[in-house]
Amino acid sequence: MYSNDDFALMTRALALAERGMYTTTPNPRVGCVLVRDGRVIGEGFTQPAGSDHAEVRALKDARARGIDVRGASAYVTLEPCSHVGRTPACAHTLVQAGIARVVAAMEDPNPRVSGRGLEILRAAGIEVRCGLLESAARELNIGFVKRMIQGRPWVRLKVAASLDGRTALANGRSQWLTGPEARRDGHRWRARACAVLTGVGTVRADDPQLTVRAIETPRQPQRVLLDSKLAASPEAKIFDDGAALVICASDDGDAAPRAARLRERGAEVVALPDADGRVDLAAALDLLGAREINELHLEAGYKLNGAWLRAGLVDELLVYMAPSLLGNHALGMFGLPALDTLDARIKLHFHAVEAVGSDLRLLLRPTDGDETVPAILQPAVPTPPRA
Repeated sequence: MYSNDDFALMTRALALAERGMYTTTPNPRVGCVLVRDGRVIGEGFTQPAGSDHAEVRALKDARARGIDVRGASAYVTLEPCSHVGRTPACAHTLVQAGIARVVAAMEDPNPRVSGRGLEILRAAGIEVRCGLLESAARELNIGFVKRMIQGRPWVRLKVAASLDGRTALANGRSQWLTGPEARRDGHRWRARACAVLTGVGTVRADDPQLTVRAIETPRQPQRVLLDSKLAASPEAKIFDDGAALVICASDDGDAAPRAARLRERGAEVVALPDADGRVDLAAALDLLGAREINELHLEAGYKLNGAWLRAGLVDELLVYMAPSLLGNHALGMFGLPALDTLDARIKLHFHAVEAVGSDLRLLLRPTDGDETVPAILQPAVPTPPRA
């Protein structure tokens, strides 16, 4: 059994981990709290790649306060790493520091760790427990977890719609369907992603920047454009400041001059064709996973949205629902084929529902079964024991 103090301290570690929401990628977001005799003596969270991990930051914090950490307990939101990469192995660092007890929220899904960090701690005589607030820790690093297990990023499809499921008028106008609070919230989700992806139709219709502007962020996500025939104008805003990745079906033959102009704008052009001469979406995910993209944020039109859903490649829908009606002639959210039976429908369950300003934010995930109780009606984290 975990105590009330255990729950409180791991909750604090999770809050610290969230402070690395926009900065730790491609590494996971991790927080660490050091405690001795019921008093917090050090705290830290993972810094940008190549810098200190959470455990090291917490140890440095304690030492900066002049506190000896020997005999202390460490609460960490992810199993301490066991391998030497850009930084030393945290498991060995905790052993050398004289830590007596480690409570981890979850095992590290990284195949190079995957329980080895906990084994190192136990072999050194350290008391180890794992699994406290695991679901909350997993949600915080859901993209990292998927990439470690499947080699692909977590795919989040964002769309703003009216109550009748429409995203824009028949003439394409959609600004602004939702209120300022929802738009700002959308930029927070964009900022936490490693990459933001759209299609050539959206670029030609709206000329979006695909950057984070409504909130402060220390880094901009990678911009990705799916453009089978390289039809986007080199002057589109998505190519401002360079660094855009364009995935096409072919960059030779008639497309070669267009590819050259995009490269002159600083874009990288990669051809990933499928059997029909379109962009291979699954191959695009493999490419992004190999480039250490943890979370992929989709902001596209209904045709490309539908293509991702039909391919079964969407992990989560982020839907902002505005309290308005646009009518049957307005554009829809997803380009999906007509169904003959309800059994063929794409089934989803509500993961979370929250009011954002005057709008409603829905987080939905595909499901194979019937969800009788939406996750929003269940406790977000395990309830700690009563004193």
